[in-house]
Amino acid sequence: MRRTIDWADGAIVIIDQTALPAEFRLLELRTVDELVDAVKRLAVRGAPALGAAGALGVALAARMGGDVRADAEVIAHARPTAVNLAWGVERALAKLDEGADAVLAEALAVLTEDEELNKTASRHAADVVLAECPRRPLRLLSHCNAGQLATVGWGSALGVVWHLHERGLVEEVLVDETRPLLQGARLTAWELAQANVPYRVQPDSAAAAAMARGMVDCVLVGADRIAANGDVANKIGTYGLAIAARHHGVPFVVVAPSSTVDTKLADGAGIAIEERDARELTEYAGVPVTPPGAHAFNPAFDVTPYDLVTAVVTEQGRWTPGENR
Repeated sequence: MRRTIDWADGAIVIIDQTALPAEFRLLELRTVDELVDAVKRLAVRGAPALGAAGALGVALAARMGGDVRADAEVIAHARPTAVNLAWGVERALAKLDEGADAVLAEALAVLTEDEELNKTASRHAADVVLAECPRRPLRLLSHCNAGQLATVGWGSALGVVWHLHERGLVEEVLVDETRPLLQGARLTAWELAQANVPYRVQPDSAAAAAMARGMVDCVLVGADRIAANGDVANKIGTYGLAIAARHHGVPFVVVAPSSTVDTKLADGAGIAIEERDARELTEYAGVPVTPPGAHAFNPAFDVTPYDLVTAVVTEQGRWTPGENR
């Protein structure tokens, strides 16, 4: 599969994740407004991929002219929880005084590095999983999508599955559907099918029952932001998974590039949690499923305390709070 996000002929090219799994469709984004819209409606999503989007967005703005720093500010705030978005913007913006070509070169470097960093991080995490889980082959549980689609290429938490599958060490992946937008059922299941990895989709609410029945050897998740004390912000439902995993003695492993660690935040209480449109809950395919006027609580993310996490793994290996990487 091609890169999730790339640059071609003066445009940002993304795999439109809103179209999967029914259609594999590419979008060309030629304006900052088009990029911001794609970020907000999750056509491009996943913390590492958003980092690339932030960097390429600045490159696009620099080539278009105008107030590049103002455009960069808009891009950086398109989604508040994923620290990588602002990180990518800041990294590309640092080259602005050297001209548009320098900005683009830096953005492209972000893309190349992301692929390599996530391959390395997931390889380290595979070693952690094998050390924590004596049973072979492994039965893994994933939440949301932390595969190639969430990165430039390869994947973070799902990248662990690719490493283990290559070695014949994966029996099955239980895929949380990940409500309300079904990133697990639509995207993770699609990636696993493409790679011929055995999987089953399950309701989010079945995860604890699966652990109780001894069907899960390890939980693998990505992250959108990790505070200095190790608290992890990830897709809503992750916190509940961590509680269930701790209760059942199942290792809970977080995999992310070090750019996801936000050392400026002391703990998870400082992480801004995005709340999304109520219609994601009150409608299905445009058809109302709740009474007229129903209100909704629809946070996109939750925060898992570090003491519920078995390991946070980056490209530098097992990370512990206090390490300024």
